[in-house]
Amino acid sequence: MNQQPTTNILPSLKVCGLTKQDQIQELISINVDFLGFIFYKKSPRYVLNHLSLEDIAQINHQGKVGVFVNEKVEAIVEIAVKGKLNLIQLHGDEDHHFIIELKKQLNPDVKIIKVIRIGNDITENKNKITQTFNSSLEPQNLQPISYYLFDTDSNAFGGTGQQFDWSVLNEFEIPLPYFLSGGISEENIKNIEELKQKPFALDINSKFEKAPGDKNTDKIKKLKTSI
Repeated sequence: MNQQPTTNILPSLKVCGLTKQDQIQELISINVDFLGFIFYKKSPRYVLNHLSLEDIAQINHQGKVGVFVNEKVEAIVEIAVKGKLNLIQLHGDEDHHFIIELKKQLNPDVKIIKVIRIGNDITENKNKITQTFNSSLEPQNLQPISYYLFDTDSNAFGGTGQQFDWSVLNEFEIPLPYFLSGGISEENIKNIEELKQKPFALDINSKFEKAPGDKNTDKIKKLKTSI
């Protein structure tokens, strides 16, 4: 059964790369659906340079997302428990066996978002999407992935502010709800109407910042009222 929202349902909103408590509380006050915390040490938005896991655990929100890149299962599970995370976003090269093992060790209520990074090679993109979809065709009650997230491919694993060619998504029947990421801005958001299957959620980051990890909450509020 297709779980995609119909076109008249507004997508949810995820703000990723959060590092500042006051901005987090401001986003909670305007009902942002998902709060993204990056646990990748090479990222300029690495959250543990700014907040402790205890700080994150105390944030009263049901959509706290931990973003990881090629991290060990044990480390992800430990951070998820200590930070009281609700979702795990796998942004690296984690294969399906890794995801199954992670799902076994996580609290059953914690959901997994698997990122599919889209580059400039059309054939490679289609192969990557097909392989990911085919590797996760278990019956729904055994499916370890709750959502996909499509982002622009880069050596930095996201946060580039660059948009990939969204039209590639129209080539597929996407079997799970998905987050759309990669350079989403006030200027290109209208192009979402061209997608046959609309995203479950929009994932914004660098286009709504003053500097890495320092969000422009006024711009986010404006976007929130427009979607």
